[in-house]
Amino acid sequence: MKWSYEPARAEDVPEAFMRAYAQALQPPAGPVHLSIPMDDWKRPLSGFTRVRTVSDRVAPDTERLRGFAERISASRRPALVFGPEADRSGGWDAAVALAEKLRASVYGAPLLDRASFPEDHPLFCGPLGMSVKTVSDRLAGHDRVVVIGAEVFRYYPYVPGDYLPEGTDLLQITGDPEVAAAARVGDSLLGDPRTAIELLVDMVGEGSTRTAPEPMARPRELPQEPNSPLTPPEVYGSLSRVRPPDAVIVNESTSTMAQQFESLPTVRTGSFFATASGGIGWAVPAAVGVALGDRDRGVERPVVGLIGDGSFQYSVQAIWTAAQHDLPIVYVVMRNQEYSILKSFAELEDTPGVPGLDLPGIDIASVARGFGCRAVDVETTEDLEREFTAAVTAGTTTVIVVSTQPQKAML
Repeated sequence: MKWSYEPARAEDVPEAFMRAYAQALQPPAGPVHLSIPMDDWKRPLSGFTRVRTVSDRVAPDTERLRGFAERISASRRPALVFGPEADRSGGWDAAVALAEKLRASVYGAPLLDRASFPEDHPLFCGPLGMSVKTVSDRLAGHDRVVVIGAEVFRYYPYVPGDYLPEGTDLLQITGDPEVAAAARVGDSLLGDPRTAIELLVDMVGEGSTRTAPEPMARPRELPQEPNSPLTPPEVYGSLSRVRPPDAVIVNESTSTMAQQFESLPTVRTGSFFATASGGIGWAVPAAVGVALGDRDRGVERPVVGLIGDGSFQYSVQAIWTAAQHDLPIVYVVMRNQEYSILKSFAELEDTPGVPGLDLPGIDIASVARGFGCRAVDVETTEDLEREFTAAVTAGTTTVIVVSTQPQKAML
């Protein structure tokens, strides 16, 4: 929590609400906790007129930003890493303009919880990875790395290495003082990412003499005859053929995120959400939150929850809320009957055979029906595409359970 407070007197409650509201919206926006004693609710209030407004953007130091721009312009082969703060601040279009002016390679920040750059853009080179070694290896050959709206860096598995390749330096722009303070390497600048990116576009020099990055590898070729059970790439390949262009993805199939990225790239702002921490059970209620937020804003688009059968169990009661509100959510649950991500970690840490990681005998579709959702089991790509197409126009919540082969996570 950013702030936790309990007013000492009933008369202090209104002002506490005002402070809580203002503090929650300050960058980085986040939750606050206000505890109101039960008897305070019974106290009469004649009126409260001290309602305030508070800005939620902090402009970067222009002089320091200009210094950053000079260093970026002088770079021989820069890399841009856009993190979730960039999209959250509305900086999607500005990020594209900056990358194109610099002709720089663009990477997705590690453990990305929001995409901030179109993943089908010619300058996009894919995600950085999730470990110290993977990130460093991916940045090899770049003399300057510019991280905007992200930590330096989030890591998941422990695979030791150098934080940066030799001969590479780093610049960071973030709206979060704690993220700036925690950066392991590089020089940091505080400020709203969108504002900073828009200013940088005018400050940096043209990069027309730089060599454009090699085009990213396209999705793998799938077999003519689908496997049984299906593989995750076959599932994502099928979904790519029927996904509506305005659909939003909420992902918590951790062991298959690399395959999801290959076949279902994010190409629009505010249309991809994932867990930032690796905690399990986030995506089912998160999809409900995204759909409710869309409804409140007057936005009509399907929400697609991509989730593993293990993750689905942790917060399964959220689908009752989705059903009660007739939310346009399609959960695609990949049923591989195990915790693949934890098995991959066990192998990484040389502890194979950890007990309790198999999940046989769970009838997910029946559970979903019990909570009031439309639910189906599918085995083939044809069935998946047909049921998904029906689900996105159903006007309610659907759970599609598709049998898949276990997939070793790319850690």
